Amino acid sequence: MTLQQLEYVMAVYRCKHFAKAADYCNVTQPTLSSMIQKLEDELGVKIFDRSKQPIKPTTEGMLIIERAWSILVRAKQLKEVVEEERHSLSGTFHIAVLPTIAPYLIPRFLPQFMNEYPALDIRITEMKTEDIHRALKHGDIDAGIVAQVEGQEDFDSQQLYFEKFFVYVSKGDALFNNKAIRTSDLTEYLWLLDEGHCFREQLVKFCHLKSAAKSKKAYNLGSIETFMRIVESGKGVTFIPELALEQLTEVQEELVRPFAHPIPTRDIILLTQKNFLRTSLRQLVIDKIRASVPAGMLRMNKTQQAL
Repeated sequence: MTLQQLEYVMAVYRCKHFAKAADYCNVTQPTLSSMIQKLEDELGVKIFDRSKQPIKPTTEGMLIIERAWSILVRAKQLKEVVEEERHSLSGTFHIAVLPTIAPYLIPRFLPQFMNEYPALDIRITEMKTEDIHRALKHGDIDAGIVAQVEGQEDFDSQQLYFEKFFVYVSKGDALFNNKAIRTSDLTEYLWLLDEGHCFREQLVKFCHLKSAAKSKKAYNLGSIETFMRIVESGKGVTFIPELALEQLTEVQEELVRPFAHPIPTRDIILLTQKNFLRTSLRQLVIDKIRASVPAGMLRMNKTQQAL
């Protein structure tokens, strides 16, 4: 039995697919399958029920997975102690990022970061807040970039930047003629993300929005970019984060309206486990992110209100 075999088992459990697990581990599927098969033969049990799709662990396999996770966490901590002592900037660092943050933040710092530190394998995954919390607790990721919300006291929190919200208004909407948008102005056809996104929950709470029933019936789920395209086509209103502004064309900028004071603002933070060991690497990531955003976003002013 080897740590590598246990890592392959955990990859299949997380990906629920042998081919995807092999890609994640940077090995061929036959190699991964063979290693897991050897472990099953050694233990005398089937860890996964291969007849089901997606792949699921057997009852005995789930017991093995629980213990394998515990072993791998301890092995990872042992490596991290050595790497931190050496102030090493190598190895793998897995960051999960909210889908409402990733498209606007990651391109600003990741390419340069990868060029400056080629020995460091940075991996980015988009996840919702609840999934990030779960992945951190399970040791599936090293850090999470999220908005500050209640219920994150179990994690170590490092402040990154403050991001204002803006209103994106179609030319066919009555609000298009407003220079600034008051929360009381927001009524019909608000294109909002589905429940479970803190981006939605924060704005609904701040704006006292009882519902966006009409738009939700018209388009369930969706993304910020999808709703922006709908607004551009002439229907309704949506919200966009501050970093998205720098990606807009001149035509798109005409649809942007600020909130009237106070301006709703989200506090973007980096979460790690309380016992996170690679603090030097974490601080490097924090410094690179903070350097990549406009200086004005590193602090709040009196016109803003944290959500």
